[in-house]
Amino acid sequence: MTRLGYQIPNFTYPDTRPDEIFDKVVAQAKAAEASGYDRVMVMDHFYQLPGLGAPGEPMFECYSMLSALAQHTQKVRLSALVTGNTYRNPTLLAKTLTTLDHVSHGRATLGIGAGWFEAEHVALGFDFGSFGDRFEKLEEALKIIGPMLRGERPTLHGKHYTAIDAINSPAPVSKIPIMIGGQGEKKTLRMVAQYADESNLTGDVSAIPRKLEVLAEHCERLGRERSEIAVTKLMMIVVAPTLEEAEADLAAIAEIKGWNETVVGMVRKALIFGDADSVGERIAEAVGMGLDGITVDLPINGHNTERVELLGEIALKALA
Repeated sequence: MTRLGYQIPNFTYPDTRPDEIFDKVVAQAKAAEASGYDRVMVMDHFYQLPGLGAPGEPMFECYSMLSALAQHTQKVRLSALVTGNTYRNPTLLAKTLTTLDHVSHGRATLGIGAGWFEAEHVALGFDFGSFGDRFEKLEEALKIIGPMLRGERPTLHGKHYTAIDAINSPAPVSKIPIMIGGQGEKKTLRMVAQYADESNLTGDVSAIPRKLEVLAEHCERLGRERSEIAVTKLMMIVVAPTLEEAEADLAAIAEIKGWNETVVGMVRKALIFGDADSVGERIAEAVGMGLDGITVDLPINGHNTERVELLGEIALKALA
């Protein structure tokens, strides 16, 4: 399970040419591993997300990136946070995860969700469909992917996907955990209870107790022990040894992106922002609501490996 994960959501770095980006991604992953994080994750998007940057900012295909990072790390598990189910046929995704598991010597995790970024789908030609369509697709995909990762040969004639005695050879090196991202009470958390090993919650920290209660209710109805599922949450952070240094980190990125003071203010409010002590308090507050672990990211200053190390130290203390 994820105790402390590190997500890399951003590939726009100061004083960095496009051909230098990958080396800085590797440096972050290696710093995370050395600092005690147990999982390294990247987003599964092709355009940068609203609020983090413009669509034309650098983004990489996640599974190619994860396979490359496997060659530069030894211990951390590797995952998307989370795979957009709408971007790949489920049989292809099962093969992709299995390949990642082999090239990483058993460190793959499947993080998956229904998909939500409509503008990206429209621009790149992926079928978006309705809210209901995407969740129907996700459940059908889980009925195919899960058995394939377990060495079974599933057959499904679904509304959206078809698989006939689907073979996945060679089998994964490890038991690949399945993590479902999101916090919808009727669909997402029910699928977590039915198909997943882990849940990664989104939304406000204040909602954590309610989501845990709903997940427990789904587990009870399905006859599953709630304790079998690890629940984590993504926390987006800007941290530095001092508040002044955090402000300087934000100002440097704002200059690159052309953000005005209004946008800078919005970013500051949207993220957990501050020095080590204040950020540590916020992480401890979330953990104290019943989480089994957390995933953190540094969308403003993650390219500075000293910040990655600092956040690891803070987070591990909060998790102790």
